[in-house]
Amino acid sequence: MSGHTPFVIDSQQAHRLLQQIDVPQILRKLFRDLAAGKAVQPAQQLVEFPQGAGDFINYLGVLADDQVYGVKTSPYIVREQGPLVTAWTLLMSMRSGQPLLLCDAAELTTARTAATTAVAVDALAPLDARRLAIVGSGPLAQAHLHYAKGLRDWQDISLYSPNVNAEKRLRLTAIEPRLRIVEQLEQALEDADVILLCTSSATPVMDPGQLRKPALITSISTNAVRAHEVPPQALSDMQVYCDYRKTTPGAAGEMLIAASQHAWHADKIRGDLAELLSEQTPRPTYERPVFFRSIGLGLEDVALANALYHLHHKAS
Repeated sequence: MSGHTPFVIDSQQAHRLLQQIDVPQILRKLFRDLAAGKAVQPAQQLVEFPQGAGDFINYLGVLADDQVYGVKTSPYIVREQGPLVTAWTLLMSMRSGQPLLLCDAAELTTARTAATTAVAVDALAPLDARRLAIVGSGPLAQAHLHYAKGLRDWQDISLYSPNVNAEKRLRLTAIEPRLRIVEQLEQALEDADVILLCTSSATPVMDPGQLRKPALITSISTNAVRAHEVPPQALSDMQVYCDYRKTTPGAAGEMLIAASQHAWHADKIRGDLAELLSEQTPRPTYERPVFFRSIGLGLEDVALANALYHLHHKAS
């Protein structure tokens, strides 16, 4: 292989290789590197196409210890038959300036989104948490179940989604046979210690104010503008954490809306994963609900692409 030609990994290869690495541990290291100044995470870059034809978002990141940098670029292409969304991650060498890897980022995105949530749950959830609830049933929910199922001694794992078909049911129970799939959202949330919101909803799917007891609630991003899985006004009643405080408030829908209404401000964020994993921020107490919001970082894609690159070269 020429030093100028990057190794190309398609979606199926990425899925297979990701099964061979410890994704949460890789993410823990990158957040510690971020806290130590050994990594750089710029804000997302949104570029719109002319005449409303769509846009693309660039997610950038630098890992100094590994001497690599990279960019995940994700276009949103408007079409008559519906929008097309893809994503590719390019890994570059800081030593040679040459491309190392070009990877279909769909599997990377699913893995790093769910594993980031798992890292947050491990850092934030009560050590005696016993009841886990998941809202959603698609690939992201399935990945969340995979990475979260072993984090605590769960006595009950429940899942609610209005879209659970027979195929999804088989996939979910294959990941965790103990999983209890319920018919109503309230059944999943009842007495839950940890609630993982894993939907593509652009509007709230639950109100933390209606919980019987304070719980850890995690939320992820979708492509919809200002998408949010909890009501913006709920932020003021929760202890808020995020994946990276320098970038999350500028992209998370509920944070943008609450800030525009002067109902909440980003300085209310109690900590991010870099601070939590470097022990600059203590675990929360649970006199109020705890909310963790992730939007995804370019660093995560760069770190996983770097791991896949080294795994490929070790095997070849």
